[in-house]
Amino acid sequence: MKNFPFVQLSGFYFFYFALLGALVPYWALYLQSFGFEAQTIGLLMACLHVTRIIAPNLWGWIADKTGQRLRIVRVGAFITCCIFAAIFWQKDALGIGLVILGFSFFWNAVLPQFEVITLTHLGADSDRYSRIRLWGSIGFIVAVLALGWLLDWVGVQWLPVVMLGIMIMIWLNALIVPNAAPKQNERSSGEGFLRLLLRPQVIAFFVICFLVQFSHGAYYTFYSVLMESVGFSRGEIGILWAIGVIAEVVIFIYMHRLIQRYGLRLIMIVSLVLCVLRWLVIGVWPDVLPVMLVAQTLHAATFGALHAVGIALVHHYFSENTHGQGQALFSSLGFGAGGAAGAVVSGLMWESTGSVATFVVSSAAAMIAVVLAFVWIRPEKVQQNAQ
Repeated sequence: MKNFPFVQLSGFYFFYFALLGALVPYWALYLQSFGFEAQTIGLLMACLHVTRIIAPNLWGWIADKTGQRLRIVRVGAFITCCIFAAIFWQKDALGIGLVILGFSFFWNAVLPQFEVITLTHLGADSDRYSRIRLWGSIGFIVAVLALGWLLDWVGVQWLPVVMLGIMIMIWLNALIVPNAAPKQNERSSGEGFLRLLLRPQVIAFFVICFLVQFSHGAYYTFYSVLMESVGFSRGEIGILWAIGVIAEVVIFIYMHRLIQRYGLRLIMIVSLVLCVLRWLVIGVWPDVLPVMLVAQTLHAATFGALHAVGIALVHHYFSENTHGQGQALFSSLGFGAGGAAGAVVSGLMWESTGSVATFVVSSAAAMIAVVLAFVWIRPEKVQQNAQ
């Protein structure tokens, strides 16, 4: 078993997802402090996802053409810091939105390329990836818990200061990651990729990815706002977010065994059904702490299991020479387009129809995904036969 830079790789994931732990639960509260309406908050949160539609594919294409993945990661992390620093001079929605679009365009370019770097370092030991990625979840948990109590103490206006500090750590960590020799067959065939993509089961899979992230839109945008409105402190909100990610860590640890025992199709369908239930109970009983605790543990299924299954299905549906493009599309259509649409729709509905109706729509989107998965997702019938 060859040696690889475990500390440097793990450190990058720790800081990258620590930034996500600062951004996802608390950024809406920061925006709310300016007195913005729910529609405006939804649009601003959608800006984080919009760049994810384009950035992974564009930067992935550049990386494939130049072979300079690590340089792209380092430059992207540095420019992220520079652009985000402008947030301290922004007081209106337009200025904040432009900063979000600017920094997230480069931030969203960093992770997909670093995933390739990590897997290249691991080589034949790719099964050890989860041991490295686990530190990302730990970083998220540390950030969400620490910031919950910190923001109760110093106020949410300090959030950008903490975020900029984490961004600087991402950049510094990228500087100490050694380069990895690329695989000889890393370049991909566009023609083969399109042939694999246009199969009905694969199209259905990407529609499901879109619907899953769409259904998470209200959760990622307004869960903290909802919890604060029913009386939870920011520290308690941080604990609820952390419980979800702890559940995610647990499912990541055992996912390999679960897939071997139950298969990708069954895990996807069960996880989607739990997704339907999770959004319903959050919408109807947000003030009932035991219910919220159970709902947060379901993050193991609605994100952890579905994400692991999604990664595995992309690997199954696409050939070795098209895995990179498949993963970029998985990120763009799901976390990008789906997340952006979910944030916008939840923002439009939040004040006009209320939180219950918003989460019912999320649940309905997940229900459509259940039907699609039940009818179409049969991985054993699809082989990655294009080169």
